[in-house]
Amino acid sequence: MNRHRSLWLMVAAAILMFLPLAIPVFQGDFEGTDGQAVEMIIQARPGYQPWFQPLWTPPSGEVESMLFAIQAALGAGFVGYVIGRRHGSSLKRNDHDGD
Repeated sequence: MNRHRSLWLMVAAAILMFLPLAIPVFQGDFEGTDGQAVEMIIQARPGYQPWFQPLWTPPSGEVESMLFAIQAALGAGFVGYVIGRRHGSSLKRNDHDGD
C-alpha cells in the first residue's frame, strides 16, 4: 500500500512540475527576479540609488549561469545527504527496535 502511495505522489509531482510547460497561457519571455525587482523599484521610486555595490560581478552571463548551476548542485547534494542520513538513521533505529 505504501509503495503505491509513493508512486502516485511521484506521478502527481511530475505532472505538477511539467504542467506549466504544456499550458499555452504561461508561454512568454522568462525574466529573472532581479530584473523584475529593479523594474518595480524604478516604478515605485524613480530616483532611487542603490546603497551598495556588488563585491564582484561575473565577467559574462555564462559565468553567472555556471555559478548558479554550481550553487544549485551543491544545495541539491546537501539536501540529498541530509535526507539519506535521516533515512539511514531511521532504518538503524527500526533495526534496533526489532531486536
